[in-house]
Amino acid sequence: MSAGRASEGAGCVTWWGFSPARDLLSTGPVRLEGEVNVLLVGSGDPRHILKTISGLQDHETLNVWVIENSMEVVARQLLLLYLALMPKENMGNNEKTEVFLELFGNGEIRSQTEQTLRHAASQLSLSVTETLETATHPCLNTSLLKFKERDELARIFKLWLQPQPSSSSSKCSAPILMSKAWDYRVRQHLGTRYDSKKSCFDWDLTMKLHEKGCGVINKQQYTRWRERGLAFEMREGVYQITNPSLLSSRVFTQKGDKVAVRGYWGDIVSSPYLSFGIETDDKSLLKTQNGQHIKTAQDISFANVQELFQSLSSRRGWPTTFQSDAEPEEPSPEADGKSVSINDLMCLNGISVTFLPMDSLNKLPEKQKYSHFFNIIYFSASCVHQFGPTTRQIAAPDAVIVVELAKYILDVNKEQEAGFAKKVVSIALEAEFEPWREGKSDDVHAVFVPQRK
Repeated sequence: MSAGRASEGAGCVTWWGFSPARDLLSTGPVRLEGEVNVLLVGSGDPRHILKTISGLQDHETLNVWVIENSMEVVARQLLLLYLALMPKENMGNNEKTEVFLELFGNGEIRSQTEQTLRHAASQLSLSVTETLETATHPCLNTSLLKFKERDELARIFKLWLQPQPSSSSSKCSAPILMSKAWDYRVRQHLGTRYDSKKSCFDWDLTMKLHEKGCGVINKQQYTRWRERGLAFEMREGVYQITNPSLLSSRVFTQKGDKVAVRGYWGDIVSSPYLSFGIETDDKSLLKTQNGQHIKTAQDISFANVQELFQSLSSRRGWPTTFQSDAEPEEPSPEADGKSVSINDLMCLNGISVTFLPMDSLNKLPEKQKYSHFFNIIYFSASCVHQFGPTTRQIAAPDAVIVVELAKYILDVNKEQEAGFAKKVVSIALEAEFEPWREGKSDDVHAVFVPQRK
C-alpha cells in the first residue's frame, strides 16, 4: 500500500463548492440594481443562486446562466433547484430543508428521501426530453443545451430511477454501493495512513479547517462525514440507501484501454459544510462557551438553507399551470410532496436560470446577444483556466469578475494557495481586468473589475 494520494482529496467532480454562498450582487464596488445578468462557470451547486435571490428587492430582476464541466453536475443542479422550488403546500420548509441538505451532502439517504429523489428524477427527465425551443420552467431552463447533452441528462435521471442498494443489503452486485465507493476513495487517499485514519481526520479538522476559521465544524460530525460520507444527520432515521446523485463516471487507462468506472469521485476532505455551514448573518449561531462552538456547521447549514427557502417563497408568483385570471386552488390536505410536476413548482417573479452547453464559454463572444452582456461573471477555482482575454467581450463595461480561491482546498499548502492567488491575478491582468482593491481583504474570493483605459 502506498503512502496515499494527497492530491486526490478534492476529487475530480465538483459536487459542492469550496467557498460559502455569496450574494453576488454585493461583491463589487457598488451593489448592482435593476436587471442583472450573471454567468456562473463551474459553481458546482446552487448556493450563489439562492443567496443572490435572497438579497433581491421586489422590483429587481436576476437572470442566471450556468456552465458546468460535466452533465452529472448539471443534473445535480437541476435536482437541487427542483427541491428549492417545491411549494410549501407539498413540503413544509423544515422537511424541505432536511431533504435538500440530505441529498446535497450525504452519500447515503433515508428511504423517504429516495422516494422524493425518484419523483424529482422522473419529472426532470420529462422536462429535459420535452424541452425543445422553450423552457418548461424559467428556473430550470435546459432549452439551450445540445441534443446530446439533454440525452445525457435523461440517461443520468434514468440511472437515478433504478433501485438503489442499501448498505444493510447483502445483494449489491450490479448497482454501486456508496459505502464501498466511499471507502475505496478514503483508502486511495490515505494509503498506509488508513489504519490511523481518525488521527488524519482530526489533523485536517483542527490544523487546517479550524485554523482557516471554520471552528463551527464539529469534530464528531466531520469525522462521521470523512468515514461514511454522511454530513447531515438531522433526525433519527436509517441513512443507508445510496444517493445516486453523488455517483459519476471517471475514465481510467488500463493496459492502454480507456475504461469508465462508476463511483464516488467528489470531495472527501473539505466537506459540504463549506457551502452553507460556516458563515451566517445570525451571530447567535456563532456563540462559543469555554472555547467551544455551541452550534455546529450542520445547525448553521439548516438555519441558512431554511432562511433562503423562506426568501424564495416571498418572491413566489403563480405556478405555470395557473391562468393569470384564475384563483389558485386551495391545496388539498392530502397534498403529497412526491407528486409535484415541473409545472407545479413555484415560479419566482423576475428570476430565470438557464443552463448553457459545457463548451459554450469560448463561443459566447461570437454571439451578438452576449456582447458586453454579463454584469457578473463567477469562476470556480477548478475553472479559472477558462478566464481569458475573450471574457472581456462578454463582460458589461462595469462588470464584476469573482474568482473562487484555493483557501478551502485542504490538499493545497500555504505556498500553493498563495501561488494560486497570484496566478489568478496574472490571468485577470492578461484578460484586461484589475483587482478591485477598495474591497476588504477576502482570501476566499478575488474580485476584479475592467481595467480603465
